[in-house]
Amino acid sequence: MIFNNDSEFKTALKRLSAAEQRHIAARFVESVLPLSSDPRVTAAVHAALRTDITDDELAVLYQAAKAACVDSYTQCGHVTDWLNQAGHFVAEAASACVMPAERGVNLAWDAAMRARMARTCETIAAGKGTENREITHQYRLLFEHLSK
Repeated sequence: MIFNNDSEFKTALKRLSAAEQRHIAARFVESVLPLSSDPRVTAAVHAALRTDITDDELAVLYQAAKAACVDSYTQCGHVTDWLNQAGHFVAEAASACVMPAERGVNLAWDAAMRARMARTCETIAAGKGTENREITHQYRLLFEHLSK
């Protein structure tokens, strides 16, 4: 299935199991991970790719990732620094990867949206406007995952 829009993409993500959502979410965040220098964020993303991760590990990693979100939010300050803002969105995306699965929550969709916002912040910082190719990349990643 090739995705033509976010509605199809979101529906396909929603059909995945929690473990599959976690894995594809981490794949989405890997793309923007260089925009964050926080080791808690990196640890969360790498752990979310593991198939043997336990609920206890997820809980610890989620708390660490949420702390990284708070820290990165404070670093953004009152003056907009687009690269710091990008790092904040990466932290939010990483926290979605290790969020305890709740019924009805689409972890992968949340991670995808935050990763897109991170990439948009990066392009603004680089003076390239809001061009965002992250969407196409995410569509391809999900298509590859579903094709296995």
